[in-house]
Amino acid sequence: MFVERAIVFAKQQGGNVSFVRMHSWMFLPSFEEFRRWLIENGTFQNMAHLGPRAFSEISGEVVQSTAFSYLTYQICDYYPTFINATDGEEEQKQTVLLDRKNRHSHISQSQFQLIPGCPIAYWVTSAVTRAFGNKRLSEFSEIKSSIGTSNNNRFLRFWNEVNFDDIGFGCSNIHDSITSKKKWFPYTKGGRFRKWYGNNEFVVNWESDGLEIKVAVVNNPSDPNTTHWSRRIFNTEYFFLPSITWSDIGGGLLSVRKNDNGFIHDVVGVGAYRISQDLELEILAALNSCVATVFVDILCPTLHFKPGQMGEIPIVLPSGNVANNAGECVALAKQDWDANETSWGFDALSWCVAPIKANNIQQSWDIWARRARVNIERMQSLENDNNHFFIKAFGLQDELSPDVPEEQITLARADREKDCQRLISYAIGCMMGRYSLNKPGLIYAQAGNVGFDPDRYNTFSADADGIVPITDELWFEDDAANRIREFLLALWNAETLDENIAWLAESLGQKGNETPIETIRRYLAGSFFKDHLQTYKKRLIYWLFSSGKQGAFQALVYLHRYHESTLARMRAEYVVPLTGKIQSRIEMLEKDAAVAASNATRNRLNKDIEKLKKKHVELLAYDEKLRHYADLRIQLDLDDGVKVNYGKFGDLLAEVKAVTGGKDE
Repeated sequence: MFVERAIVFAKQQGGNVSFVRMHSWMFLPSFEEFRRWLIENGTFQNMAHLGPRAFSEISGEVVQSTAFSYLTYQICDYYPTFINATDGEEEQKQTVLLDRKNRHSHISQSQFQLIPGCPIAYWVTSAVTRAFGNKRLSEFSEIKSSIGTSNNNRFLRFWNEVNFDDIGFGCSNIHDSITSKKKWFPYTKGGRFRKWYGNNEFVVNWESDGLEIKVAVVNNPSDPNTTHWSRRIFNTEYFFLPSITWSDIGGGLLSVRKNDNGFIHDVVGVGAYRISQDLELEILAALNSCVATVFVDILCPTLHFKPGQMGEIPIVLPSGNVANNAGECVALAKQDWDANETSWGFDALSWCVAPIKANNIQQSWDIWARRARVNIERMQSLENDNNHFFIKAFGLQDELSPDVPEEQITLARADREKDCQRLISYAIGCMMGRYSLNKPGLIYAQAGNVGFDPDRYNTFSADADGIVPITDELWFEDDAANRIREFLLALWNAETLDENIAWLAESLGQKGNETPIETIRRYLAGSFFKDHLQTYKKRLIYWLFSSGKQGAFQALVYLHRYHESTLARMRAEYVVPLTGKIQSRIEMLEKDAAVAASNATRNRLNKDIEKLKKKHVELLAYDEKLRHYADLRIQLDLDDGVKVNYGKFGDLLAEVKAVTGGKDE
């Protein structure tokens, strides 16, 4: 209103008005009519697009500005001068303006009208604007979002939190979901930058056609059959259909993935549905190409990739091997995604099984590292080829390079330290019975230890009770460090056991005064849980029961095998015996100190005694708390999720606030 009024007040022939404004009017769909009015009623003379941090008095990314001079009359085929000064701080922007750098004066303002939404995309070329004369994505697909639950804490879970048997995979429509009698269903919620396949982490409560998530409110008391849903639920006819999907919030980079049937979409996990099966891979390749990035920069200049804007992306289906290339890209991305234990398609750690597993751990990892590099190079080659095809199809050879930067290849890189941390995690999973060396995939991820079968773990036995101590000293024969040793022995052989343990310890950061097993024990007691917390995004499956900062007692308990007697067993089998062991060790050291031959020896022993006494005091206090909670015989409802269930044990567990969010949440 202010801009329009100022233009009207100016002299209509020869008038000039200059503004400093927020830049949102240049791009947002809600300002399209305003932009067309400006183009049709006057002439942009010049513009300095300043972006964020243009004025030192105003900090942050929110306030993004532009300064422009506008003539109140039209000059036909006029080419305004635009200067892009969006990068840097105030001083750098001043330099760009004074030196007239980053100038764009190659496009007439009338050409903006050729672009859907009429954005002031001053950086585009005539070849790019002509591309918008082709068919649009909306002509090949139906672009929809689906659910805004209004209460994600209640209705969404990471898939690993719930009883795996309660998840309904592969449904083709709502009828399938109802007849499956399942409660949880795969849910697409966008996620980080990742192309071709993946980001499948969530499930949503859609039991009985979403009975709980739908809240029926009577609109008309005289007609009780007239109801509406109080939450944002759209486009249910698209539920469970195959799609290609992307995140609504992209941060400037578009990454598109293929979903087979069985998914429900979130409002920020947008999907393109009902694409002809013959064209699906070509459309996917088009959206993952560098050409699509050019169009997205024009149509979606903010952080969001909205359905309406995405539907305007021009699509040209080129000649060439685009579909086959895209199919291979999807296969590589799926293989990469399923190689992580946070995928429901995870079978086993890839370098621990044939055909990658070799004679020892080092050779096995070396083969995996080479294969990871080959996969990255192959993916890069496939994406480069497809970019070449699309650049040629749009006639943009002078505008774009087909080369994809390696950092945009979203496949795993070999990292010896992190890969060995993943090996430890996989070993813990085998100890707990989640996985087995006898059979690929999830073996036990149900609830309450019900139906757990020890006979499924012959090569490497699962722990009898799902309780694995990880103390910093050898107090129990079945502690995690000893079981890691057994795990390596089961995977490879006795002849290479010592070198395997040594290589693993070196990978984890062995200190000069440590034996290999001491390094492994230190990592387990000090760092494993922190890594696990990060891997599972605070919705962890192995819970750390900890006596406190002295580390007198620590043990992992597998969420899915926990039952109401677990705490009583932990106390009887581990905490009470450990209390006696520590007391005995103190008494033995006190006797040794009394007869020590030197002051140095006596001082060292006294230091060890003092340390053990602190642990003993901590353990006695922990035992009292543990006895209280054991008597409560706490039961878990996995449907409530980790955040709720983890908070049921007071301070028996480590990192309670990190998991539950504390009182404020």
